[in-house]
Amino acid sequence: MNVLFIHQNFPGQFKFLAPALAQEGHVVLAFSMQQTKAAVWRGIRILPYAPSRGTSPGVHPWLVDFETKTIRGEACFRAAVHLKAQGFIPDVIIAHPGWGESLFLKDVWPHARLGIYCEFFYKPHGADMGFDPEFPSSDSGEVCRLRLKNLNNILHFETAVAGISPTLWQASTFPEPFRKKITVVHDGIDTKTIAPNPDASLTLNGLISLTRRDEIITFVNRNLEPYRGYHIFMRALPELLKRRPQARVMIVGGDEVSYGAKPRAGKKWKDIFFEEVRPLLSNTEVARVHFLGRIPYHLFLALLQISTVHVYLTYPFVLSWSLLEAMSIGCAIVASDTPPLMDAIQHNKTGKLVNFFDVSGLSNAICSLLDNHEERLIFGKNARKFIQDTYDLKTVSIPRQMEWVNMLMISSHY
Repeated sequence: MNVLFIHQNFPGQFKFLAPALAQEGHVVLAFSMQQTKAAVWRGIRILPYAPSRGTSPGVHPWLVDFETKTIRGEACFRAAVHLKAQGFIPDVIIAHPGWGESLFLKDVWPHARLGIYCEFFYKPHGADMGFDPEFPSSDSGEVCRLRLKNLNNILHFETAVAGISPTLWQASTFPEPFRKKITVVHDGIDTKTIAPNPDASLTLNGLISLTRRDEIITFVNRNLEPYRGYHIFMRALPELLKRRPQARVMIVGGDEVSYGAKPRAGKKWKDIFFEEVRPLLSNTEVARVHFLGRIPYHLFLALLQISTVHVYLTYPFVLSWSLLEAMSIGCAIVASDTPPLMDAIQHNKTGKLVNFFDVSGLSNAICSLLDNHEERLIFGKNARKFIQDTYDLKTVSIPRQMEWVNMLMISSHY
């Protein structure tokens, strides 16, 4: 087959599927906004494209998101027209539609079979919007903006013949009748590489060497922000650090905003919530809190491998890879009782679930695990087995993803 991948930051969620298709002998190309020139990666020809304009000043605020997606969709459309003129005709197009790039591709190649990555369908109730009462919307029209934000998803339902979603809950956010066309298969976790290592160590600032013998509490996000429970975790620290005088808290994440609203001008969520709890911490307690920023992947794995207890919190939203990687490594996990976490964490079997807003409950759950070595071992062993059985890259995800691509091409079901 001729296969075309669409992702603004290719490979993104397709980093395993695309090379697997190329390895099977298919001709695989990809459009990306992140390349300055054409390149070949693992047998895949990556073609750059760029928008020809920015968003319009003064556009209605409810339409800003869709205008941005239209601009990117046009850029991808123009690149597709150029590629078609060179003679490339894809049998299958596999796209992450989240930024609008794939909106108009069927107008270039009407006979191509379009499959889309169904990450999230925005909802006015029952998901992230309105979940956290601490951050209410100041605009009653927010629900209207959200409805228009789904235009991109809805327009893709008309052209896509199938979807693929990483978790059951994320698939469940999509409306019928398209939900019936979604296959649930996670992108995959390389459980052989992402595995326990009893000899792992990590050195801080060239001075402090940490191993599994140390009491390490880990918290990992792409960016430190309320959507991933950073404010709740920080508020748990004063009690936690007093009860655990030997514990070190290792926080990984950037200063930007991945999801939700930005903080007030000139501030960062990281600083806002650290400053909130700082008066409740002694200097020696502050010295045991380490903000690592964004770290190289090999150091991220080493950090999880020495973790005593790993904490993961989230609004009802997209599930982070980091949680599943922590499970694959065999971490003892305390997590929030929010979807889609229930797709991965079984309470008191593969980890502990606590109410997202229960700061004291979070501290208690962490301390309980820190006190119980045997329970940590059981949780870690169960978590790793669950990932191996359900999310393993080579034995579960890639075979099922490849089956999805083949069905996308040949099955009358689609």
